[in-house]
Amino acid sequence: MLRRASLALFLMCPGFAQLTFEVASIKPSNPDGPGMIRLMPGGGLTMTNIPLRAMITFAYDVRDFQVSSAPGWVSTARFDVTARADRSSAEGPDDLAKMTDAQRKTARDQVAERLRALLADRFQLVLHRETKEQPIYALMVSKNGAKLKEVKEPGPRQGMSMNRGRLEGFAAPMEMLGTVLSNAMGRPVVDKTGLPGKYDFTLEWTPDVGAGARRSTGLRPI
Repeated sequence: MLRRASLALFLMCPGFAQLTFEVASIKPSNPDGPGMIRLMPGGGLTMTNIPLRAMITFAYDVRDFQVSSAPGWVSTARFDVTARADRSSAEGPDDLAKMTDAQRKTARDQVAERLRALLADRFQLVLHRETKEQPIYALMVSKNGAKLKEVKEPGPRQGMSMNRGRLEGFAAPMEMLGTVLSNAMGRPVVDKTGLPGKYDFTLEWTPDVGAGARRSTGLRPI
């Protein structure tokens, strides 16, 4: 069992965040289109066909199963988001592929903070944190060793894409794989592989009946 924080959400008064987007638009999307989340140069963000629930998990760095007390439309209504930050507030190079891991994490944290402010402003979203106990899975290397293809020089495409019964990694670390599997399986998946690199891989499986209810947010940047 693992004691793990969760979020209980309420649509009430706006919260506060230090960083904000300079310009942002949120529009209803085509629910039949693909979903995608992308960090943009200069601290911007593009989301395509993303439910508010997925925006919340991205903004607060939690998994879908950690979000509770949200109305049903938070999971079903989908939106397109285009947001641009003041470029003077962005840190590191504009080219995400040229960032170090530390710079990329800083850029993602800044975008997440701006997104929290945007959600508070446009959806009047606030929350509080709770702690619950629940069972977990551990992601481990088999006794025959890892057979993943390590990417020594990652290119501009880094992240993961997931559709029904198929998951692809592009220069993705194991921590990210654990995060995506957590979303798909509905409980924490902890990285115990000890693999420090970034990897290309493809996972395919036969989805359970009703698994289509869990739709991917698409490419998740790192």
